[in-house]
Amino acid sequence: MPERDTRAPAPAAHFHMADVRRKRATARRAVAVGELHPGSAYEDLVEKRLPKGDAIAMAEIAGLQGAKNASQLMPLCHPLPLEYIELRCEPVPERRVIRVYCEVATFARTGVEMEALAGVNAALLTLYDLTKPVQPALTLGGIRLLFKEGGKKGLWLHPDGMSDAERAHYRPRATARLEGASAAVITLSDRASRGDYQDTAGPLLVQRLRDLGADTDNAELRPDEPEPLAARLRELAEAGTRLVLCTGGTGLGPRDRTPEALALAADRHVDGIGELFRSESSQHTPLAWLSRADAVLVKDTLVIALPGSAKAVAEGMDILAPILSHALSMAAGGGHA
Repeated sequence: MPERDTRAPAPAAHFHMADVRRKRATARRAVAVGELHPGSAYEDLVEKRLPKGDAIAMAEIAGLQGAKNASQLMPLCHPLPLEYIELRCEPVPERRVIRVYCEVATFARTGVEMEALAGVNAALLTLYDLTKPVQPALTLGGIRLLFKEGGKKGLWLHPDGMSDAERAHYRPRATARLEGASAAVITLSDRASRGDYQDTAGPLLVQRLRDLGADTDNAELRPDEPEPLAARLRELAEAGTRLVLCTGGTGLGPRDRTPEALALAADRHVDGIGELFRSESSQHTPLAWLSRADAVLVKDTLVIALPGSAKAVAEGMDILAPILSHALSMAAGGGHA
């Protein structure tokens, strides 16, 4: 009788696309690069003497198609409606290579780096295909992402860097910094001010402001009392503080009175910031529409009230960080962009 196989069955492979349903759609951009080393065929390729025709023109078309079909080539890649693609095949005479760039942009919940890389690879393979009849000893190399933008991480640059010409052409955009701007953080919570639980939202706001270059002390803890908060906001404005971020007291509970405190201190209201927060946050949760997040100017000081949870504060800073520098500039008398 044959021996029974007692080995456990191999686990079934399980694949799934990343779940981006709760991510916020933002402007996304990525640029990838790669090179073909054509050897002795360099002149034939650049001067359009290859037997199959103009390799560079065809490679640029193929790269466009490659970027658009990335999700067909990579099963777990999200299909995205791309809003912009640019393919460039640049001869580099001093190194006798063809350098290929693919820039892709869209507005989506996930990035477009795979589309940019797919475009570069499709263009390089087309250059290879059209060049190999005269020189089969070809080499592809240096394929990498130059940079990507968008999402909560903002700008990412490849550690190998970029040339001055690449920076000038693509102009990668980082979040505008708050270098040296004086800022304050105030947590509004009866329970946290009594020591019933540890405040996590305030310290997170402090860290995010410092990451942007702002000059700020540790978060202040205060109970949910409108009049004392309004007085403190006026005090900070008199001292020249440029930005105050409050966390807590923006819900519908009977003690949630932070917007009322801002109204007591306000010289002018900045309604659009609260509207922006609710609209963008609703991509994470429909409960965002219940938030009373608000913003006002007390003299030239911008005061913004955010919800009290660390998660909402992190999402709020992702939403607001791109506009804070310009908002402070305008509040100080600067012009529109």
